[in-house]
Amino acid sequence: MHLDLLQIRRDLHQIPEIGLEEFKTQAYLLDKIAAITSGKEFVEQKTWRTGILVFVKGFAPERTIGWRADMDGLPVVEETGLAFPSQHEGRMHACGHDFHMTIGLGLLHELVQTQPKNNLLFLFQPAEENAAGGMLLYEDGAFGDWKPDEFYGLHVRPDFKVGDIATNTGTLFAGTCEVWVTFKGKGGHAAFPHQANDALVAAAYFITQVQTIVSRNVDPIEGGVVTFGSMQAGTTNNVIADQAKLHGTIRSLTQEMSLHIQKRLHDIARGVASSFGMEVDVVLNQGGYLPVENHPHLARNLMDFFEQVPAVNLIDCPPAMTGEDFGYLLNKIPGVMFWLGVDTPYALHHPKMSPKEEAIPFAVEHISTFLQTRAQ
Repeated sequence: MHLDLLQIRRDLHQIPEIGLEEFKTQAYLLDKIAAITSGKEFVEQKTWRTGILVFVKGFAPERTIGWRADMDGLPVVEETGLAFPSQHEGRMHACGHDFHMTIGLGLLHELVQTQPKNNLLFLFQPAEENAAGGMLLYEDGAFGDWKPDEFYGLHVRPDFKVGDIATNTGTLFAGTCEVWVTFKGKGGHAAFPHQANDALVAAAYFITQVQTIVSRNVDPIEGGVVTFGSMQAGTTNNVIADQAKLHGTIRSLTQEMSLHIQKRLHDIARGVASSFGMEVDVVLNQGGYLPVENHPHLARNLMDFFEQVPAVNLIDCPPAMTGEDFGYLLNKIPGVMFWLGVDTPYALHHPKMSPKEEAIPFAVEHISTFLQTRAQ
């Protein structure tokens, strides 16, 4: 059968759904998978919640090679101006997962034309953005006997050109830890501050103090990120806030550094609260977003392969502080993640992010060849 990859991408782009709510996306993928695998008796499939697992049984299997594509969209209002925009209000494939799924279908199509020697597993994974779907399905035993021996996946990258593939033999993405901090003071009238205990002021001191974690407690060679992107406190100009709620993120390239930053943040929060005579609640949730650590040998093998392909510009790139729940799966199963260049001026998660579609056939052609070598 002919697979119209660009039409598939455009169809998927119009139906973005939040993690674990990818019902239309799952139905669309199941329809395409059924057509791709029709008559292929060596292919089995099953679903896990809104995810899909497709198992291609080898004729003399010694190992199982896994490929992962994430499915979910983001709560972003699209501003791309495309002729095929999101039809779901307030939802957008602003992280390129429509590309990831399309490439996954293209790879499946190429690799079921003849039965491989080794097994292949194609995972269409929900909830990468919001609920660490990779961790959830792993811990729920979704793989069963289909658990891969080595796992691969990609992520589109806007600032790299079509034809670029970039990775390294160590850590590619940071681990992330979500943070909620709530200062609990005593509300009151702005004219009588001595009768209240201002949670907003305490939170402001905390925000400035946590900046010292990276500047004074983190080895500058290792690096780290502490960002609070949200603070909610108070109701109007003349009422002292009794509570201040902050929501932030910690990012680091090793789990050890993440734990170190978490401890310092917790210590500073307690210290600030104590100095203001109030209570504080700190909630830290790593939630399955571990650092994406490539397996050195498998990554070297992948890089050596693509280095020999004239159409591919292989880049040995440094780590990025982006987070990815594929890190959890790579913590359990050796494998490799890499960047795929898509050449757009807008960053990931931007409402105008619109990757170049030429990257799709390029990826399918060259990644399928790589996977065939692993499945031999």
